[in-house]
Amino acid sequence: MESKLWKKSGHLDYYRELMYVIDEETTSYAVKPMNCPGHMLIYKSKIRSYRDLPLRIFELGTVYRKEKSGVLHGLLRLRGFTQDDAHIFCREEGLKEEIKGVLSFIKEAMEEFGFKDFKAELSTRPESFIGKEDIWDKAETILEEVLKEKGFSFEVCKGEGAFYGPKIDIKLKDALG
Repeated sequence: MESKLWKKSGHLDYYRELMYVIDEETTSYAVKPMNCPGHMLIYKSKIRSYRDLPLRIFELGTVYRKEKSGVLHGLLRLRGFTQDDAHIFCREEGLKEEIKGVLSFIKEAMEEFGFKDFKAELSTRPESFIGKEDIWDKAETILEEVLKEKGFSFEVCKGEGAFYGPKIDIKLKDALG
């Protein structure tokens, strides 16, 4: 994909050192390190009405990253891997219900596969971010409220959100700990 897509999304400025960028004579390309910009392109591929929402996009896609040495150990530190990723485009009024639905699905899937020891992490606004603080505050509040309403055990990880928004990560213990 052309690097200008990653520049426009902000990923190139924040993650360039983790990306495989190829500079040609007239343009620059980057191997896909994440799915977000591609999902945004799908969303904006046509004019949409509020009646089209929510639009849920899921992908099992291969991504490539220059993982830093020592971040993970052994065979777990990979340069290319298949990432399960989803993005939901919805109206603000439907945000809480969409997040509740995702958390219900996660909880059900974890329990179905026998994972009982899992918790959530709510990662909040980092030092360097895009967007307005009041929108960040609102998003963080909604995520925290939904985690509480769904009965998730969670820890707040201050400053560890993505540059573009807060996030919920689900952590579980597997055979490797």
